[in-house]
Amino acid sequence: MERDSDGSLDLSHLTEEEQTSILKVLQRDLELRHLDEGRLRNLQEKESDPVRLRSLSGAWFDDERSKRHYSRTSGCDLVHASMRLRKSKSKVTDVPLNRLFNGEAEEMTSSPQNNHSLPDNGLNKIMDESTAGSLQTLKPTPVPRTKSTQEKGDVNGHDEDSDSIGSGLNDMDSTLKNSSSAGSLHSSYTLSGSMMSLFSSGDFEVVEVRGRIQFSLVYDTHREELQIKIYCCENIAAARKNRSDPYVKAYLLPDMSSQSKKKTSVKKKTQNPLYDQTLRYKLRVGELRSRTLNLSVWHSEPLGRNVFLGEVELDLSSWDWTCTQPLWQELQPRVHLSPDALSSRGIIMLSVKFVPEGIEGGGLPLTGELHIWLREAQGLLSNKGGPLNSFVRCYILPDASRQSGQKTRIVKHTLSPTFNHTMVYDGFQSCDLKEACAELTVWQREGLKTLILGGVRLSCGTGQSYGEPVSWMDSTAQEITLWNSIIDHPNHWIDATLPIRTDLQKRL
Repeated sequence: MERDSDGSLDLSHLTEEEQTSILKVLQRDLELRHLDEGRLRNLQEKESDPVRLRSLSGAWFDDERSKRHYSRTSGCDLVHASMRLRKSKSKVTDVPLNRLFNGEAEEMTSSPQNNHSLPDNGLNKIMDESTAGSLQTLKPTPVPRTKSTQEKGDVNGHDEDSDSIGSGLNDMDSTLKNSSSAGSLHSSYTLSGSMMSLFSSGDFEVVEVRGRIQFSLVYDTHREELQIKIYCCENIAAARKNRSDPYVKAYLLPDMSSQSKKKTSVKKKTQNPLYDQTLRYKLRVGELRSRTLNLSVWHSEPLGRNVFLGEVELDLSSWDWTCTQPLWQELQPRVHLSPDALSSRGIIMLSVKFVPEGIEGGGLPLTGELHIWLREAQGLLSNKGGPLNSFVRCYILPDASRQSGQKTRIVKHTLSPTFNHTMVYDGFQSCDLKEACAELTVWQREGLKTLILGGVRLSCGTGQSYGEPVSWMDSTAQEITLWNSIIDHPNHWIDATLPIRTDLQKRL
């Protein structure tokens, strides 16, 4: 874009579609500014350390930016000012922007004034609130640059604080309790799009959900491609004045990233839209069993938040892939659950065996050995959604020292990491297995920080170790069965697939 002589941007050459896109960006910018203002207010109320406040709030970045770009006007503010200037002019040469707010040309009023000015109820509000919000950002506080003990440890490659399972679980519980997401749980390790609604921009419960959707699923083994054919919707709710502009959005949960999101086109003014569109996902057949397909129907609102019209969710691990014919399913409302309902963050696949002393001949091994082969994890779910960097850490309790701790490499940018890592612990007697616990926890790596996702504990689950009550003997029935199989079948690999649970008791 070129600037006019008065310093504003020349918007006359933009098409209706381009101007609509700009308005959507401005709306999203306003929403993000409001969210950030709330975040800053919470930080100011809760954080008393000025050094930490400066770091968490991003004030240091604003300070550095103001030093380097003190004479520059932000692009967002420049667009706001240009559109204001355009509104104030009596004559315009570009397309009347009021059409963008009313949606269709036939809905435009015949008033000449409306043809030469922007409506007062839409863009002006966005610009006024956005400009006002930009003036309320936290001012940088000049303080010396220091590093906390945790930061120094992470920089040197040591995770002093993150090694504590209790500390990590407390952080995880706090994150879950503070989350505003809500939804429905459809399997032991898959989180629905409802629970992850914080990644969607829309209005819920604005209309009563009704109607149904027709679709078909086909997996092309040659192309390794999931093909979702969206045929049509029938008798969906009216979002605005007995009309809807519906489209269908798909996610392969638990991945809520932009790579997972697919959408059909928008159909105007209909409650019975016809699509006949195919949404395609590239993924291996083995990944299907850890995914849930979420299909949701939305009314498209160019200037506001899209309106939720209903959804269906399909557990692909139990789907009948011989069925390729179109199917009808009733649209369901978005169910709101407590974040505490999240009991699992994926599954872990492993094999374990115990090798007694001297069983291999020649007195070897000298002591009993426990072998843990971590093969892979599937359907991992982070707080933010999308692919993540993960690793697994293992301890043999009651020894929680660094000598007991081992961990895998970090596998990056995937929800289904393959570790293929074997950990070996010696010094065991057969009787020790009934008193010990193999604790395996899955962690997410974000920069210098680590966040625990959950884990498993393999033990007899008696609640005691060597006669003393312990909190970490809290194994589930599946974990106890695996551990007893290891004890009863020495020198044999025992395979298992276990949910990565979030309710591990804090170690005392």
